[in-house]
Amino acid sequence: MTSNPLSWLLQPDTVLLFSITIVTISWFTWMIIKSRNGATSPLPPGPRGLPLIGNLPFIEPDLHHYFTKLTGIYGPIFKLRMGKKIFVVLGSPSMAKEVLKDHDTTFANHYVMSAALLATYGGSDIVWSPYGARWRMLRRVCIQELLNSGSLDASSGFRRQQVHNMLRDIYAKIGTPVDVGEKITQTIFNSMTNTLWGCSLKGEADNNIGAEFRQVVAQIGSLIGQPNISDLFPVLARFDIMGVDRKMKGAVSWFDRIFETILDQRLGKNKDTEEGNEHSNHKDRKDFLDILLKIKEQADPKTPLTMTEIKALLLDLVLGGVDTSSTTLEWAMAEMLNKPETIREAQEELDAVVGKDNVIEDKHFSQLHYLDAVAKETLRLHPPNPFLIPHSPSEACVVGGYNIPEGSSVFVNLYAIQRDPSMWENPLEFKPERFLTPGNKWDYRGNDFNYFPFGSGRRICPGISLAERSLIYVLGSLLHSFDWKLPEGTKFSLSDQFLGVIKIKNPVMAIPTPRLSNPELYALH
Repeated sequence: MTSNPLSWLLQPDTVLLFSITIVTISWFTWMIIKSRNGATSPLPPGPRGLPLIGNLPFIEPDLHHYFTKLTGIYGPIFKLRMGKKIFVVLGSPSMAKEVLKDHDTTFANHYVMSAALLATYGGSDIVWSPYGARWRMLRRVCIQELLNSGSLDASSGFRRQQVHNMLRDIYAKIGTPVDVGEKITQTIFNSMTNTLWGCSLKGEADNNIGAEFRQVVAQIGSLIGQPNISDLFPVLARFDIMGVDRKMKGAVSWFDRIFETILDQRLGKNKDTEEGNEHSNHKDRKDFLDILLKIKEQADPKTPLTMTEIKALLLDLVLGGVDTSSTTLEWAMAEMLNKPETIREAQEELDAVVGKDNVIEDKHFSQLHYLDAVAKETLRLHPPNPFLIPHSPSEACVVGGYNIPEGSSVFVNLYAIQRDPSMWENPLEFKPERFLTPGNKWDYRGNDFNYFPFGSGRRICPGISLAERSLIYVLGSLLHSFDWKLPEGTKFSLSDQFLGVIKIKNPVMAIPTPRLSNPELYALH
């Protein structure tokens, strides 16, 4: 009888040897894959949390202070476990460079929260849209069509009108305390709405636009910025335990009603309204909505621009362009009121460049070097987005020798980096002249990771040019047109709070006195 030729495979020693070989090959294969994915590196250090919920119960509301404190304890990179999610916080220029430059493509996506999706029509905007062809199309539209120097020059008349309205309103309150932040917010908001769709708002957002807008935007920012059980435990998302989804839907509906009304007017559904008539009076000046609707008509069929994306872009520009700029301007006025010699320095420059018999215009901006330094120093001390927009790696990646798992949320602690005493002399002092030193290299382009208030890399803020113009124009107009002093006996505080952006805790109340030589300059339209 012929023996089975495969019988040797059934021998115990052969089976054992074969099993060991398979296990060894599998182990080496697994290790190679892990090594390529960075999984052999340890996770960053961080505070110990509780089972299941991690560090969630210990989070402090003012995240910029809390994260900076933990940076001092655990170093320039640390982690927090928040339910099922891992949050990684970077607190040094070298760590920021690794994420935003060295591994820019890997970290090109933002960490998207349910509140952010609701706020932006399902992530149809440029901020929360995933990295890819559609995001590139939206960014191209913003930079090449809306925020280029030609479009900004063409829309300067809209902004000029609102700044002149602000000066006229403040002039009517001479000698009485003015809520500077509210005036700034109203001006920036109306400037932005004029730039976007050619008219300011009526009715719903009329005289109370400053207070109402600040309330709605603060709510949206707070909802996006706060930890949400729905994000940390996705299985519970449908229950909306914290009510974030419900609150966000209510806040965004405030804007959506405005957008729908404006779009109806522009598309000819409601031509006889006051707003429609106002737009027709300015039809010689093309606003951003004109440009977007034209792009929609001529768009590439492969990546069309939809009406939903137009509304999402408008919301991006309103929230990003108004809230951050108005917050920064209020901080600038607060810091300068706290250090009056900076006001005198700025006014001397304004008098020399503009003169007291004139008002500031776009042509003056490039000559206002001290005012530019004030804006830069304000953004250093008080970056409105202290962690930028959180990034999320598309695959596991090693940063600073530590493994950053795929899908984790990565915060760049800009607040701590721009106050680092190893880089900045007297970092807590408001000192604009630090940006006037010979060979000064600081700008907003994100090339130096000691100072990048608008971010860096692929996801750098696309609205830098508009922000620069708004900051110089509004701040320069306030300081050139009026002297400012605090009400008698006022105790001034620079305390801040985190509400999605870093805001000053108490309103800036100041008394204006006219400076211009001709009172008629305050009545310009």
